Amino acid sequence: MPPIYDPEQVRPMWEELANVGVRPLTTTEEVVAAIGKDSGTVLCVVNSVCGCAAGGARPGVALALQSEIIPDDMVTVFAGMDQEAVAQARDFMDGVVPSSPCIALFKDGKPIHVLERRHIERMTAIDIANNLTDVFKETCDRKGPSVAPEVFDSNDHVDTCGSSISPYQGN
Repeated sequence: MPPIYDPEQVRPMWEELANVGVRPLTTTEEVVAAIGKDSGTVLCVVNSVCGCAAGGARPGVALALQSEIIPDDMVTVFAGMDQEAVAQARDFMDGVVPSSPCIALFKDGKPIHVLERRHIERMTAIDIANNLTDVFKETCDRKGPSVAPEVFDSNDHVDTCGSSISPYQGN
């Protein structure tokens, strides 16, 4: 399926997470390989062009990944862009109503903590970071941060929302 939005206009939105160590996944095979592992912890962010992704989800995740303890792996899929990859990630979130943005922590291939859009809309970036940091401390083993502080400090925060993004017109 073609993307809904112009890929060049959403690039900064996925780069914001990629710059702090969150790998973008674009195919179902990549999602299965990352999330479907039998062991370890994986943070999966369903990214979005909406305002609550810009105002809370992306900056909150970035800040949480500066913690002393972080997940073994961090990945993202982008709603409206890589639709099959997003559908596959949502399949792993058994019983969770599909929403974007959405942040899920998996342990041994099973979701153990999920922040749905309905939660994210009511949280600040600091609230999201604190929530995730607490869960990381309880369930994860990898030493953080995901990137050096100077890399984190130089990361560009994208605060635009989907209302300013052009629909994808194809090539």
